[in-house]
Amino acid sequence: MAPSRLLIVDDEAAIRDGLKRVFEGESFLVETCSSGFSAIEVMQHHEFDLIITDLKMPGMSGIEVLKSVRTLQPDIPVIMITGYATIDTAVEAIKNGAADYISKPFTPDLLMEKVRLALSMRIKPLEEIGLSDELQLHNGFHQFIGESREMQKVYRRIMHVAATNSTVLITGESGTGKELAARAIHDNSPRKEYPFVAVDCSSLAETLLESELFGHVKGSFTGAVQAKTGLFKIADGGTLFLDEVSNISLSTQAKLLRVLQERKITPIGGTQLVPIDIHLVAATNKSLRTMVNDGVFREDLFFRLNIIPIELPPLRERTQDIPVLIRHFLKKYTTEIGKNIRGVSPDVMSFLEKYSYPGNVRELENIIERAVVLTEGDTIRNEDLELWDSTETPSTTMIERIPQNAEELKEMKRHIRDHAMESLEGLFVRNALERNNWNVTRAAEETGILRPNFQGMMKKLGISVRGVH
Repeated sequence: MAPSRLLIVDDEAAIRDGLKRVFEGESFLVETCSSGFSAIEVMQHHEFDLIITDLKMPGMSGIEVLKSVRTLQPDIPVIMITGYATIDTAVEAIKNGAADYISKPFTPDLLMEKVRLALSMRIKPLEEIGLSDELQLHNGFHQFIGESREMQKVYRRIMHVAATNSTVLITGESGTGKELAARAIHDNSPRKEYPFVAVDCSSLAETLLESELFGHVKGSFTGAVQAKTGLFKIADGGTLFLDEVSNISLSTQAKLLRVLQERKITPIGGTQLVPIDIHLVAATNKSLRTMVNDGVFREDLFFRLNIIPIELPPLRERTQDIPVLIRHFLKKYTTEIGKNIRGVSPDVMSFLEKYSYPGNVRELENIIERAVVLTEGDTIRNEDLELWDSTETPSTTMIERIPQNAEELKEMKRHIRDHAMESLEGLFVRNALERNNWNVTRAAEETGILRPNFQGMMKKLGISVRGVH
C-alpha cells in the first residue's frame, strides 16, 4: 500500500517541523505550509489523504482552510489543532466538516492515533456516493454544453463550491463561459432565491465603479442628487459576480479587500458601516499572478479571491465537445430562423473539429448562426462558414498551429489553398446568380461557363435556388 500523504498547516515553524519528523518517522509523506493561503495553493496542484491545520493563524484561519478543503478536495479528512480550545470552537470545527479536534499541548501518540482513525474512516469519494444526478451527464450541465472530461471536472467543482460561501475565482479565455459558471454556482446554492448581480468591472471608470459597488449618499460628489444603493447591498443574501476583476484599480482593490475581510461596506460619502451577506464570485481572462508580480494587482486580494479557483478550458482543449456544440447551435438557430437544415457536411465537420477557436464557444456559436443564415441548401458547406472577413486572408486565420516539419507545412498549405479556392468559387457562383436574379441559365451564359458545368459547381458547393423566389 502506498504511504499516506499529509499536509500540515501551522504558522509556527517549530510545530510544523516537529510534526513533520514524527509522521515521516512513521513512513508518511509530509508537506508543510506556514499559512492557510499557501495551503490552498498547494491543494490546487496536489492531492492529500489527510490535512492537519492550526485553528488560529494570521490572514486565514483554520476554519477558512477547512471550508476550502471541503470544496477543493471534499473527501479528505481534516484534523484541527489549537491552543484555544473551547466548546464553541470545537462545535464550529465539527459543524464545518472537521474529522476531529485536538487541543495543545498534545502528545505525538495521541495525534497519531487520531490520524490513523480518520484515515481508516475516510469518506467515500463523491463519485461513489452520487454528488448529483446532474453529474451523470450526456450533453451538459445547466447552460453549458459538453461531456468531455475537462468539462466534467468543471461541473463537479461548481457543485462543490455552490454549497459554500467560499470566494470563487473563475479564469479562462474570452468566450469560455465564465458568467455561465457563476450563474450555475448561484443556481445550485442555498442563495438561489436571492439576487444574482453581475458587474462588468471593465466598463466603468474608477469613481463610477466604486459608486456602483458601494453606493453613495446624497451630495457626496457632483451629480449625486440622491442616495444610491450599491450593488453589494442589492446582492445581499445572494451572489455578486465581478467580471473582469483584473481591471479594478489599486485603490478600489484596497476597498474590495477590506469588504471581503469585514463583510461590511461604507457608501461613498457615508460614515456608517453597512453589513452585507453575499457569495462573491470573480472572473478574469488575465493571469492575476502575473499582475501581482508586475505590481498592478494586490497580492493579498489575489489570495482572498483565489480561495476556490475554477479554470474553464478553451474549446481547442476539449475538441470532443465540438460536434455536440454544433448540434446544439444548429437546433437553436434553425428553430429561431425557421430553416430546415439537416446538419453540416463531413468536410465542414472535419474543419470545425480542427479549427483553433480564438473566440472559443462564443466564436463557434457565431460561426453556426452565420452559416444557418447564409446557407441555401439543407446542409452547411464550406462556403457558408465565412471564417474571415474581406480584409483578412486564409493564411492568417486558418492556421491552428505552426507546422513542425516539411510534410506538415505541405499539408497545411494544401488545406488552406483548397479551402480558399472553394470559398472563392462559392462567392463567384453566388454573385453570378444574384446578378441574374438566381436564373441558372443566364448566370452560366454571363460567366461563360456551360450550364451543366455551372450546375455541377452549384451542386459541389451546396448552392440551391430552391425557395429563392
